[in-house]
Amino acid sequence: MTLHTGRHFLQIPGPTNVPERVLRAMDMPAMDHRGAEFAEIGFAVLSAMQRVFRTKQPVIIYPSSGSGAWEAAIVNTLQPGDKVLMAETGQFAVLWRGIAEKFKLDVDFMPGDWRRGADIGEIEARLADIGAAAPVARQHKIKAVMVVHNETSTGCVTPPLEVRKAMDRAKHPALLMVDTISGLGSMDYEHDAWGIDISVAGSQKGLMLPPGLGFNAVSEKALAVAKANPGMRSYWDWQDVIAINKAGTWPYTPATNLLFGLREAVKMLEEEGLENVFARHKRHSAATRAAMKVWGLETQCQDPQAHSPALTGVVMPEGHDADHFRKVVLENFDMSLGTGLNKVKGKLFRIGHIGHFNDLMLMGTLSGVEMGLDLAHVPHRTGGVLAAMEVLKGRDVVPMPKTAVA
Repeated sequence: MTLHTGRHFLQIPGPTNVPERVLRAMDMPAMDHRGAEFAEIGFAVLSAMQRVFRTKQPVIIYPSSGSGAWEAAIVNTLQPGDKVLMAETGQFAVLWRGIAEKFKLDVDFMPGDWRRGADIGEIEARLADIGAAAPVARQHKIKAVMVVHNETSTGCVTPPLEVRKAMDRAKHPALLMVDTISGLGSMDYEHDAWGIDISVAGSQKGLMLPPGLGFNAVSEKALAVAKANPGMRSYWDWQDVIAINKAGTWPYTPATNLLFGLREAVKMLEEEGLENVFARHKRHSAATRAAMKVWGLETQCQDPQAHSPALTGVVMPEGHDADHFRKVVLENFDMSLGTGLNKVKGKLFRIGHIGHFNDLMLMGTLSGVEMGLDLAHVPHRTGGVLAAMEVLKGRDVVPMPKTAVA
């Protein structure tokens, strides 16, 4: 086994790198989670997450993964037999569908090719009195539209505001549920202004924390639906959590040290300024794509308007295995790249440029990728790192070299 010195490069799109400030903030002794000192933390993080989601409505914080927050969105508002509309944008949309089906929901799953965001026109058509979906829509049988904002398996974005506009044009009363697990904290997100009813998020992506916290931001409409819903739930019950949150604590033992870290992470985001955070992610995404263009490699996302600021999916040339390439990079440069999931397993790798990240970290990442392409004998052109450097320096991308390196 190769011995490495220096830091490990964790360039997967989550869990992301945890800043030293956040690690130190979490390094606290156990605290009475029913005491006044902890209540200060509780109130602080609840308010902080309202600012991050950009909502005046409640944000429920669970000691859970993002999958738990998905489940919470379902069990609070839906019952077995309820019809929901979902879009196949990648593996995480598929997983959300799986949870919905376990709860016996009737899922209308719009097929997709995993290379772009959800088809907004098709969503509108299925909600409006158009085509085969008309009888269903006319009776408003669809209770929720469920989309993934930033599809972490592919690097494609579905704009929630455009989904809301489509729903409004169709005059459809369904709830809008958005998975923004890898979107929150890495790109613009407006829970209230975009008319989102339930936002689902997790701690381990743009929020720069370890896994372990799940979030639901909920609209007034969603709260009313939940209150009228007779379906069974306990741990995930919004009403129970919101009631106890008024005292600055939770109805069960919260993940106290993660909440210390969350308070510090939001401080860091707000010190940088959320708009600057979003601009940084966009710049790193553009630089990564510039490198890929010079290398002659293809992005998984094929819609120029849908490229994720948080990660880039890189398609391997025919006959080359992405997981073999990832192994070469790990063994030689101590860098972890994201694997392809489900139907794109072995076909692509993912470069995470999300969370606690800067220009030099990106240059190190892309240097490791370019050297790895050489060592793994993946056909490519040289000069991708230089192209990314020009983007980061604010210049036009240098012309692609004409000579290819096998």
